[in-house]
Amino acid sequence: QVQLVESGGGLVQPGGSLRLSCAASGSIYSINTMGWYRQAPGKERELVAQSTGGANAWYADSAKGRFTISRDNAKNTVYLQMNSLKPEDTAVYYCNFRGVLTSTDTHPEVWGQGTLVTVST
Repeated sequence: QVQLVESGGGLVQPGGSLRLSCAASGSIYSINTMGWYRQAPGKERELVAQSTGGANAWYADSAKGRFTISRDNAKNTVYLQMNSLKPEDTAVYYCNFRGVLTSTDTHPEVWGQGTLVTVST
């Protein structure tokens, strides 16, 4: 069984920074795609950033230039460095892993439990 544990959310003032982490537990051989989604109150969940490994990363327009996704494959962990945060970045952030190969099977998709990021004075 694969579980994702997120950390790093919290309250930050506009213009501040936060770093989110998401680590996968289990006997994992490889993870194809690691990404971060967010869901603001009253809105649909949206993809913020995604990494397929190496230098390949995709960002939503709202995240470009401010957020950086990175991954440590040895630790089965993905990070999201968020700088110059704005009130509109307030949301619950979820990590998402796709194509998780373990010692027993392949998990098409696994979600984290979500971590709240609040950007406010």
